[in-house]
Amino acid sequence: MSYETIQVTPIAGALGAEISGVDLSEPLGNQTFQEVHDALMENLVIFFRDQDISPDQHKAFGARFGELQVHPFAPHLDDHPEIIVIENDEQRPSKINNWHTDVTFMQKPPLGSILHAQTVPEAGGDTMWANMYAAYEALSDKWQTFLSDMEAVHDFTHNFGKRLMREEGGYERLKKAQQEMPPANHPVIRTHPVTGRKGIFVNSAFTTHIDGMSQRESDAVLGFLYEHIRTPEFTCRFNWRKHSIAFWDNRCTQHYPIADYWPAERRMYRVTVNGDRPV
Repeated sequence: MSYETIQVTPIAGALGAEISGVDLSEPLGNQTFQEVHDALMENLVIFFRDQDISPDQHKAFGARFGELQVHPFAPHLDDHPEIIVIENDEQRPSKINNWHTDVTFMQKPPLGSILHAQTVPEAGGDTMWANMYAAYEALSDKWQTFLSDMEAVHDFTHNFGKRLMREEGGYERLKKAQQEMPPANHPVIRTHPVTGRKGIFVNSAFTTHIDGMSQRESDAVLGFLYEHIRTPEFTCRFNWRKHSIAFWDNRCTQHYPIADYWPAERRMYRVTVNGDRPV
């Protein structure tokens, strides 16, 4: 694909590209926006370096792609409920160091997320992404057929339930959240609404079981898929610097923030773009 206003440099064979020629402190013109969008569709996760942007500019960039989400559980930046603060150090170890897809427990899971590095360790703290198109396409025809009409259940309590129960008033908050966000059914194999490509859409953070299977059968199938998506050839790895940005398509990737930097501090801001339709 050719680009007129931006430069796109792939960082791995499976997915991921670094974008230059864009200043995200300025509003994106229509041509540049389209090229950034196309680069995201082609590369699944895109990266920008040296973007010293304000919270309002961060939100403005995300809002070009859709409505911004207010996360139901994660802490947010003061006066900016759309910006999640992900802050870890020796006293606050990371609890998300596993492969996952964000907020799939919602009926309309997010389009994608935009993560802005504020404080990064001198070494460690990289993030990996995995290409769910490639993971699907690497399955045998029989596995693809087997999975084609399955649905899986995604539930926030699988990840956030115990955390809520440890907080003051957690039981009441958990019950209220369960009423507002009941478990969601999504296809195990999702067709991307823009590219039309198929990808695996289950993850260990929020998927509880495959509908219509016994728990033992479901665990066997999900266990195979979770192991399969970790294949190194499906992945890329990004080394953060201060004011780097990663923007990933949540509909066709999983990611893994590597917790190898203790006791150093790592502080990130994230905005999430809502999905435009149920899966």
